[in-house]
Amino acid sequence: MKEIRAAIIGTGIIAHQHVKGYADCEGVNIVAAADINEAKLNAFCDEHGIPNRYLSFREMIARDDIDVVSVCLHNNLHAPVAIEVMRAGKHCYCEKPVAGSYHDAAKMLAVSEETGRMLHVQLSLIYTSAAHAAKKLIAQGLLGEVYHARSYGYRRRGRPFVDGYAEKEFDSKYWAGGGALYDMGVYHISRLLYLLGVPKLKSVSGQVYQELDMHEGRRAEGGFDVEELGVGFAKYENNLTMDIIEAWAVHAQEFPPSELYGAKGGLSIGDEVVYLSEMAGYPAKTTLDLRAETYRTHKIDPSLAMYDATIAHMVAALRGECALIDTKDLALQTLLLSEGIYQSGKLGREVTAEEIAAMSKSSFITQQDVGFDVFHYSI
Repeated sequence: MKEIRAAIIGTGIIAHQHVKGYADCEGVNIVAAADINEAKLNAFCDEHGIPNRYLSFREMIARDDIDVVSVCLHNNLHAPVAIEVMRAGKHCYCEKPVAGSYHDAAKMLAVSEETGRMLHVQLSLIYTSAAHAAKKLIAQGLLGEVYHARSYGYRRRGRPFVDGYAEKEFDSKYWAGGGALYDMGVYHISRLLYLLGVPKLKSVSGQVYQELDMHEGRRAEGGFDVEELGVGFAKYENNLTMDIIEAWAVHAQEFPPSELYGAKGGLSIGDEVVYLSEMAGYPAKTTLDLRAETYRTHKIDPSLAMYDATIAHMVAALRGECALIDTKDLALQTLLLSEGIYQSGKLGREVTAEEIAAMSKSSFITQQDVGFDVFHYSI
């Protein structure tokens, strides 16, 4: 088995999840980590037994014994750092969303093609048993022609920092680019686009909101200028449509799971999958036993485990054991829709996919912007 040597940039909360993902893969070693916060870096490396630690990520990626680098930074730092990682000859595993703007994400994809380095994006919901089951039902034609999708994401009151957890940079357009849509909506939207075969976007209309009260001290410290609620309606080719509602905070009862509607049947996709259809004219509802089928199929074909987790899948692809799911394009198309909601809200009208791409601007944070090394806060 080919050894995979990994490194991590940014040693915040999410980096611990990356360590776990690599640890779950046989023959993967994390050989180095980088962060400008030396105390945080040392604590992280001590906890996880990482031998090499760097205050400059550029010094780290100059090593010739690293295969893949995790970028665990705030959204507007993804593009500048990931581009340097790939141009240094390393494969890149990037946190979601792929970037803070469509413009920057498109640049990342171009550099991936230019360098021949993998760009894999953390979109964990496409690896779940629910996603596998939904994809199988769609492939077997049990939904017929799918004509509408509903992307739901719900928190009753769970805004980062101002509601008591995480860092204030989540609430800042400068660092994060967006709020609920970029933080959580990326999971729900990308899962539906994946199940639908990544259809081509035609147009978007939408609006974002920040209306609920929050702790004024936290508001002032965080400079909250992103949305707590995003809503949208998207049109795709072949008369496919999608409506989106993503909430960090909302005075509403819990939303239902995301859904797909087809001519022959529909799907409710959450922790479980419910298939809705007709039997002899009677409306029928079937809850799939995901655990039983997952156990059976994985016993028969252990290679299916390569599609059960984002890092395990990437590692298998790095070893040539499977083709890499094109998460970079999936993430790019998710960002195109999300940024379209922002642009539509600002303009007060529907915007086309071509307009979204043309109006998108870089939100890179560079060394010149902040006066020190290009990555500042890790997530």
